[in-house]
Amino acid sequence: MQPTLVAVAHGSRDPRALPAVEALLERVRELRPRLRVRLGHVELNRPLLDHTLERATGEAVLVPLLLGRGTHVKRDLPAAAARAGHLRTRVAAPLGPHPLLVEALYERLVEAGWATGSAVVLAAAGSRDPESAADTRATAALLSERLGGVPVVAAYASAAAPTVPEAVRALAARGCHRPAVASYFTAPGRFASASAAAAPGAAAAPLGDHPALARLVLQRYDEALAAREEERYEERSGPLELATA
Repeated sequence: MQPTLVAVAHGSRDPRALPAVEALLERVRELRPRLRVRLGHVELNRPLLDHTLERATGEAVLVPLLLGRGTHVKRDLPAAAARAGHLRTRVAAPLGPHPLLVEALYERLVEAGWATGSAVVLAAAGSRDPESAADTRATAALLSERLGGVPVVAAYASAAAPTVPEAVRALAARGCHRPAVASYFTAPGRFASASAAAAPGAAAAPLGDHPALARLVLQRYDEALAAREEERYEERSGPLELATA
């Protein structure tokens, strides 16, 4: 039996967040009907990740519904996996950066009425981890390319600079007076709402259950399994190679 895919969402007090995540996982199940797909949250929503892992059996791959490297991916998820000693677990890479995310961001902007050629602020949650900011900037560069080279500025709702209003003002100083805001969030929440409120132009919806996001969740799962198989192969072949040498 394939390992369980445990999708790990951050959690939010916004009542729209949980239905949005559940809708995304329904798309994942539609793409791979025989795969066991479960949900766990880092905080604020149930089920919490620890409770989901307690009920799991055999093997599980934790797929973060998070968009870059940061504390949750680097520390919290491995710690939760370690606490689930009855499971064989692996933590997959975060969703971003990736071209599938860029496609979802592009389509959400178009849905919101983005005017071709208009600058964009890529609004992310923010993290004190510099690798998280680097991932967001990489996505901003990919999105700029997808939009035909228009300026795309990475900005943050917390913990990092520039903030979304600061990025809007910086673009205005460059003559871009009505930039759109691309919502670099998997689900609605306080940060996504505050970022959208700062948009002088179009404000895109969070990524939600976009089909490209569902495909990416499965790709991260598959990549984690491939890495596991490669490690197992190396473990099996290592002693033989030494003996042959």
